[in-house]
Amino acid sequence: MRPYRIIISGGGTGGHIFPAISIANTIKKRFPDAEILFVGAEDRMEMERVPAAGYTIVGLPVSGFDRAHLFRNVKVLAKLAKSLRMARKIIREFNPDIAVGVGGYASGPTLWMASSLGVPTVIQEQNSYAGVTNKLLAKRATKICVAYQEMERFFPADRIVLTGNPVQLDLEAAVAKKEEALAFFGLASGKKTVLVVGGSLGARTINRSIEKGLAVLLQEGIQLIWQTGRYYYSEAQKYMESYKGLPVWYSDFISRMDYAYAAADLVISRAGASSISELCILAKPVILVPSPNVSEDHQTKNALALVNKEAAVMVTDGEAEGKLVSQAIELVKDDARLSVLSKNIATLAFRGSAEVIVDEIVKIIDKK
Repeated sequence: MRPYRIIISGGGTGGHIFPAISIANTIKKRFPDAEILFVGAEDRMEMERVPAAGYTIVGLPVSGFDRAHLFRNVKVLAKLAKSLRMARKIIREFNPDIAVGVGGYASGPTLWMASSLGVPTVIQEQNSYAGVTNKLLAKRATKICVAYQEMERFFPADRIVLTGNPVQLDLEAAVAKKEEALAFFGLASGKKTVLVVGGSLGARTINRSIEKGLAVLLQEGIQLIWQTGRYYYSEAQKYMESYKGLPVWYSDFISRMDYAYAAADLVISRAGASSISELCILAKPVILVPSPNVSEDHQTKNALALVNKEAAVMVTDGEAEGKLVSQAIELVKDDARLSVLSKNIATLAFRGSAEVIVDEIVKIIDKK
């Protein structure tokens, strides 16, 4: 029997890439001779992150639709047509047993063409509100792996498997190493620590809110681990010149997210599906600031799924500059409330998600 051959497609943000790599790592751990090919969008971050994780990736010229300027979509449609042709060639040459889509621009043409050529497909829908592409792809998908209950609203019930979202495997191991983690960031033990993350590219509103409220945070004896994201790092560097020597660690990217979570008493984050899955597994109290710049406002729906179970606090993007810092100060000093949030968010955790997804992939291949 030949080794498994698997295509994994998608990306665009860390929220799509990390689950994809986690699935690939789990496949390789169980089947070392399996051949895995990633298909991404040629100008997106997966073209750097996937090779860094040790996998081959091919890029498609696909891009998203511009809903604000409809006339610009002529180019988008031309890129889509080219991407479909390229996807057909990739699938015929690689001859996969299955194609797995994790969301992002590239997963659309790749999975559509795979199913057209008779290759079984699996969709991994990370959010509580399914995007347009996955709703279209689901009509042909063999299985749809989801992270939230009640996804029958979007997908055929008989093909849904509740799996949760895969997270980075090294996160859980460091949770008990708080002192070691604080030392890594040059911060003191015995002080409350807030971790601020706005995603790999950054979140303007969260960063501006921290800039406005940083002096108050420090006056209250709170120390900070602040991931600015790539787009806002230079702005933060200029701002931080006035705060040299104070307990703030900041960078555009955190290489040791396991330590960042371990050090944090409270997290401030966007409400992307992968971030929420990590926070649930690590039982971290969080203030979620959903991004308004995502399809179908799915981050607000993700956040509300937690807020309704008293497992997180939500501050809207529009309110953030006025109230995010004051809410964070109040919450991080309230140990009883932190304990309730931690206990409730832990009940929503799915463990071993990548293993469950790989089980489904193997079942489909073996049945074929």
